[in-house]
Amino acid sequence: MSLSLEHTLQQRLAERRALNRYRVRPVVQSPQQAEIQVDGRQLIGFCSNDYLGLANHPKVLEAFQKAAERYGVGSGASHLVCGHSQEHHLLEEELAQFTGRPRALLFSTGYMANLGAVTALIGRGDAVFEDRLNHASLLDAGLLSGARFQRFRHNDIDHLRQQLQACDSRHKMILVDGVFSMDGDLAPCPTSRVWRKSLMPG
Repeated sequence: MSLSLEHTLQQRLAERRALNRYRVRPVVQSPQQAEIQVDGRQLIGFCSNDYLGLANHPKVLEAFQKAAERYGVGSGASHLVCGHSQEHHLLEEELAQFTGRPRALLFSTGYMANLGAVTALIGRGDAVFEDRLNHASLLDAGLLSGARFQRFRHNDIDHLRQQLQACDSRHKMILVDGVFSMDGDLAPCPTSRVWRKSLMPG
């Protein structure tokens, strides 16, 4: 007699708890800032992505309020259908000008940006090479692309070179974090030119 799905899931949850792998979302009861209130406790936050402290900047809050009054709080659809507002368009143009690029494209998160960019550039018949300590978004993007997926030892250029030389795929893409999110160390590629020289003889 097969176990019910609910019973199976309860067993898995119990196993996770026993291994101290059961995660509970902390409830944040304050704005994102240096000191935050979490589950009723006042703490110093070291895990926020609000690196520039803009989440509560008065001018940012004021701009959000004005935009909400004018456009509401929902896009209504995806960008390609009817959700690409004038504000989105103007921001992309400003970002392109600021970075010196012909175009810029906004994504809702960095995770979605990695998925979108990688899967648009490579696919079946191609190969993707990833550092073993890459962020999950890069790993997921490489896997979802349909390309042949290979991981090389962390920051090991020689190992990567061996994999590249042994690969006969039509297109090859190397994906690495600039700064590795868990350890904080850097990829050995301060510029794309240095990275290319380190891989290609001559």
